[in-house]
Amino acid sequence: MNAMMRRAVIATAAVSMALSMAACGKAGGDKKDSAASGDNKSIGLLLPENASSVRYESFDRPFIEAKVKALCADCKVLYNNAEGSAAKQKQQFDTLIAQGVKVIVLDAFDATSTQGWVQEAAAKGVKVVAYDRLATGPVAAYVSFDNEKVGELQGQALVDALGDKAADANIVMINGDDADPNAGQFKAGAHKVLDGKVKKVVYEQSGEWKPTVAGQKIGAAITQLGKDGFQGVYSANDGMAGAIITQLQGAGIKVPVGGQDAGLDAVQRIVNGDQAYTIYKAYKPLADNAAELAVDLLQGKDVKSVASSSIDSATDKGIPAKLLDPKIVTKANIKDTVIADGLYKASDICTADYAAACAAAGLK
Repeated sequence: MNAMMRRAVIATAAVSMALSMAACGKAGGDKKDSAASGDNKSIGLLLPENASSVRYESFDRPFIEAKVKALCADCKVLYNNAEGSAAKQKQQFDTLIAQGVKVIVLDAFDATSTQGWVQEAAAKGVKVVAYDRLATGPVAAYVSFDNEKVGELQGQALVDALGDKAADANIVMINGDDADPNAGQFKAGAHKVLDGKVKKVVYEQSGEWKPTVAGQKIGAAITQLGKDGFQGVYSANDGMAGAIITQLQGAGIKVPVGGQDAGLDAVQRIVNGDQAYTIYKAYKPLADNAAELAVDLLQGKDVKSVASSSIDSATDKGIPAKLLDPKIVTKANIKDTVIADGLYKASDICTADYAAACAAAGLK
């Protein structure tokens, strides 16, 4: 090959390489722009715990995953449970952002601690849907129940269970975790009803959403007040109610106790006459709305088509919100609520241990 030919070949190769590198650079740029535009197909889902309530693993997670799949066939949900640890949930949140997730559905274990997380996420273009609990920080949307109304229903259901004895009844209250804003709203709603309709709240403590703690607190109440010192117990949720009822039964005390969440074991206790009521918050509509908000945010749509109202948090105002209505469940309306909605079948509730009670309640 002569010198002229070699120079021609080298020149051609250089042009070819330059064109190739330019093409690669353009493709890389498209990929970067694509990621920045938020068309990532992953949605993060962070739930708070799995000890005091079975709802998160049994209902919230599968319902959200199914609805996301129905709305966006090629989307996937990256799920983690904090197992009762705010520090663990923060690590899970950071990991999702590092993975490039553009939308996170967050049920905060400690909603008061999330302001910095959500601010950092927003600065990186990551949208946060506050689920069930109103996380602090600039969340893009919030979906939950009217939590003060939940507390009002709990208070009213306890008054109804006491019947004509309500006006002379002393009440023990075992509330949720003080760090959870929902717990404060449940408590406020319950007091709104109880303070005018019962004699007195004679003992009130936080059960921290932990059945073991709630059991200890009711034990302390029995010691302080005596077996006849109270006529009803408000429990902020069913997990704590179960532990409270066990302690009461061990002490030979029979008074109305109620909770919330409509867990299967709680519904069985209601059928059996051990628990007076629960509050049913229909998990499927809650989960479906959260999934729809997440997919809308992922696709750049306006969330106000779902979040038709607004709410203020401790740090931000005018957050787009979807608030759903809860229901009281008692033995009299199990068939018309949790069974009618398909949450449980009668056969789920009416296992061998509860067959006779179910027959008496007309569930078989």
